[in-house]
Amino acid sequence: MTPQVTAFFDDATNTISYVVRDPSGSACAIVDSVLDFDYASGHTDTRSADAIVAFVQTEGLKVEWLLESHVHADHLSAAPYLQEKLGGKIGIGERITVVQDTFGKVFNEGTEFQRDGSQFDALFKEGDSFHIGQMRGDVLHTPGHTPACLTYVIGDAAFVGDTLFMPDFGTARCDFPGGSAETLYASIQKILSLPDQTRIFVGHDYKAPGRDEYAWETTVAEQKARNIHVASDKDKDSFVKMRTERDATLGMPRLIVPSLQVNMRAGRMPPADEDGNVFLKVPVNKL
Repeated sequence: MTPQVTAFFDDATNTISYVVRDPSGSACAIVDSVLDFDYASGHTDTRSADAIVAFVQTEGLKVEWLLESHVHADHLSAAPYLQEKLGGKIGIGERITVVQDTFGKVFNEGTEFQRDGSQFDALFKEGDSFHIGQMRGDVLHTPGHTPACLTYVIGDAAFVGDTLFMPDFGTARCDFPGGSAETLYASIQKILSLPDQTRIFVGHDYKAPGRDEYAWETTVAEQKARNIHVASDKDKDSFVKMRTERDATLGMPRLIVPSLQVNMRAGRMPPADEDGNVFLKVPVNKL
């Protein structure tokens, strides 16, 4: 089955969110939504999510799933807001518990922060399946960027999150806690073992040098032939060397501090204090 895929590009974070629709009905899923956040003022905004709400309502769609490919470090998830407006269950990989344990310590969350994934409606593992109307989705565990990264294979489309980028941009960084270049290489081989015609939808695009337009759809065949990091002429050792050296030059994402605290809670803010005020922590010399 070939799902209908509508992309929403967020200029502030270079994130692509997707509405994935069962072509035989009105059921859909939303993949990797964005809650707008101004770091300087600490203000949130829902304009990006509202564009998705407007599309879903105009098209008369029924949201069954709000899917997270991983705990994003570069944008806040709008999944709870979209769930309130449109319904659906929030799903992520079962290894979220590892991420929660790691960053629960980094942000000194204390024992009141649950590290069992209970903030999410569904925890997926390798080989799980789910349905969007009559359309089946299958789950691949594709860690390396983070321990909990998933690829959702829905019909002839694969939503790979940050694991792969467009062929002219390459692959995701692996230097966050729990990341591994060796593991990422193996995960990418798993994705590239899908049929050549499988459509790949990436989680970000930054316009590689020489390309004028943003892009987010490619195929397994194109990745195998042209990906600058993992094309068929690149071996594991050279990939690990390249990725390790490149990652050592990268700075932290601009929104990593708020993103991790919110996204490990399924897109919810930390609990408010007795006056109703919400605060985010900035760990010093921890990231």
